[in-house]
Amino acid sequence: MKTAWREFKAFAMGGNMMDLALGFIIGAAFAAIVESLATNVIMQLVAALFGKPDFNELTLGVNGTEIEVGKFLTDFVGFLLLAAVLFGIVKLLRKAGMGNFRAQGQRECPLCKEFVSVDALRCKWCAADIDPEQAEEEDIEILEARRRTGEA
Repeated sequence: MKTAWREFKAFAMGGNMMDLALGFIIGAAFAAIVESLATNVIMQLVAALFGKPDFNELTLGVNGTEIEVGKFLTDFVGFLLLAAVLFGIVKLLRKAGMGNFRAQGQRECPLCKEFVSVDALRCKWCAADIDPEQAEEEDIEILEARRRTGEA
């Protein structure tokens, strides 16, 4: 029991867990900003063009029951706008060189720029050979750790 508690404490207080918690908090705040931009700016532009900021009043009547299609359409359009705004922000951040936007344990194929596994010798997207010498230092550390534990 003591061993399990020590392992849990090391896990919970370790750098990875703290990084995850901080990332979650920043992500939630960032999501609120993006949602506000989509709702308060872009949807209001839609309202200026079409006269209404949403489709909530649109309903369908089937066998005496009202199906609120408009609410679904409003949420769907809001989701699409939110996704488009988020996509645009990520593209701008990438263009500005901020953030690395890659999953842990992956690297970019030098030819097609798609993400492949750290230990991949051939890209699964374009079938190009990947030179292990092009791996970044972080990727090499992950690969060595996998080999030591027998995962590779």
